[in-house]
Amino acid sequence: MIPVLVGILFVTFAMTRMIPGDACAVMLGERYSPEKCVAFRQQYGLNDNIGVQFGRYLLTIGQGDFGNSIRTARPVTTILSERLPMTMELTAGAMLFAATVGILLGIISAVRHNSGVDVATMVGANIGVSMPVFWLGLMLAYFFAVLLKGTPFWLPPSSRLTAGVSMTPLDQLWHLQNTPGFLRFLVDFLSNSVILHSLIVGRFDVTWDAIKHLILPSLAVGTIPLAIIARLTRSSLLDVLSQEYVRTARAKGLRERTILMRHAMRNALIPIVTIVGLQVGSLLSGAVLTETVFALPGVGTQLVDSIFARDYPVVQGFVVVVALIFASVNIIVDLSYTFLDPRIRAH
Repeated sequence: MIPVLVGILFVTFAMTRMIPGDACAVMLGERYSPEKCVAFRQQYGLNDNIGVQFGRYLLTIGQGDFGNSIRTARPVTTILSERLPMTMELTAGAMLFAATVGILLGIISAVRHNSGVDVATMVGANIGVSMPVFWLGLMLAYFFAVLLKGTPFWLPPSSRLTAGVSMTPLDQLWHLQNTPGFLRFLVDFLSNSVILHSLIVGRFDVTWDAIKHLILPSLAVGTIPLAIIARLTRSSLLDVLSQEYVRTARAKGLRERTILMRHAMRNALIPIVTIVGLQVGSLLSGAVLTETVFALPGVGTQLVDSIFARDYPVVQGFVVVVALIFASVNIIVDLSYTFLDPRIRAH
């Protein structure tokens, strides 16, 4: 995993510096002048060759420091602790919806192969894959926030919490304002993760408010993974149900539900778990359109803003953290194979 992370970081490091245009001119804007640019490049070490810059950056990261934003002068870890919780909450909500509904639809389609239910489910999956996220997000907001206004099914169309709802940061509650290092990042992360924060302090009204604001974005961004998971579950389960051991189990008189859930489904799970892991990584990289439509302060919008502003430390910091989470998820998926299939564990 370490070589993969270093490789990803180097590619990102190089690509940010290969973007056409002068980073100094972009950053300084109206304050641009040749003299200021000379001082700017000297201050941030941009005059050194890319190998020296990359080596210096690796040493900095090795000490747990992602540096400061060039644009705002704020620590990158602080920006991460503000943005990452929102994207992780959105990813968790979207994958809970996509995996639960997708696997259920896939099972129904496989069990009722070539029936009207099967055809309708697969048509719906194809439509789900084809719908643009920004269009679906707007349609969901229009339907649940405008057409259903005043009904029990109304849902908020944007933002993270209802206006006026707030909580005291955990560092103030626990008197940890001067806490350094990773503990400080963890406290800030928990403070900015509205659902976890509200559960920790017992503000369940805020928890419910945050969940309501998360439903529409989760539905919008989870629709494409849902369709993919449904189709893969159907094809994988159909393949398993045609195996000889399934026919043997039926010949022994086992109940169809027992055959499906205890024997067939467990063997069909490996490709499903794999695609779920890949989809988690994709969502963590930032659902830019979804965050924009629903006005959510997440990783995606921050990354796009930082790329356009040539804010190298922020781009690199976000990429390495997202890559670390993505690689960790893939390792967990690989390890889960040994639990799902004893034959892998035996080898």
